[in-house]
Amino acid sequence: MKLGFIGIGLMGNPMTQRLLNAGFAVTVWNRSADKLAEVKAAGATVANSIAELVEQVDVILLCVANTEVVETVVFGVGGVVENGGADQLLVDFSSSDPTATREFAAKLKDACGMNWVDSPVSGGVVGAEQGTLAIMCGGEAADIARIQPILAPLSQRSTHMGPVGAGQVTKVCNQMIVGCNLMVLAEMMALAKACGVAADKIPEALAGGFADSKPMQITGPLMAAESDPDPKWHVRTLLKDLDMAVSQSKLEGTAVPMSGLAAQLMRQHGSKGFLERDPATLIKLYKD
Repeated sequence: MKLGFIGIGLMGNPMTQRLLNAGFAVTVWNRSADKLAEVKAAGATVANSIAELVEQVDVILLCVANTEVVETVVFGVGGVVENGGADQLLVDFSSSDPTATREFAAKLKDACGMNWVDSPVSGGVVGAEQGTLAIMCGGEAADIARIQPILAPLSQRSTHMGPVGAGQVTKVCNQMIVGCNLMVLAEMMALAKACGVAADKIPEALAGGFADSKPMQITGPLMAAESDPDPKWHVRTLLKDLDMAVSQSKLEGTAVPMSGLAAQLMRQHGSKGFLERDPATLIKLYKD
């Protein structure tokens, strides 16, 4: 299969490089062309437009910032829909709104016959670099089977969660846990430091217990140091996903009070200039 990858950012870059290393021919396009240098050097073919990319590939892969960018790339002027066909497949690794994803999939199918698989990922930049992402798929079983060779070099596990949109719902569930976890980590670290505890030792002390988690081990030390690192992920991304959880809860008539509170606290933090910073900075909510 010839692959086209749209969105060569923090996640798209290492994912593309892993696909190249696995032997796939990958054509790439990105809104900011300066971000393509590394993947071009690794062997990717750079397309001058989305249309040029779509014309050359069997499967179009997206990994972009949000639902609005997905819509623009697929349905905007010169987008995927204008150049795609029924023999191709679109796979969206982005974290997007589940309802919009279902609407996009139906619209794409009606317009050009192309099927849609939503395959959001979890595991961050490290997971993308190491090929250990968890991938949650929504779509038709035959399409999920078709992309297994593509997912293999990217993930430790891919799971078919149901029809189109099910992958995005699962990612929202994932982010509810992650977002609330990080908020509790931040207030816990602030309390520990206020009590004179060696906060930098908490991840080690709690490792392997019920309170342990990847956020604890990765972000905990940064919070303990009150660090503001070059971001591997962003406060704005978590806020977007928590807001989607709240929106989905309204549609389904369920309650998500913990996620709703986490979203408001994260919005407060973001309003102080931290939207583009690493979530490790969340401790500053409780320290400043």
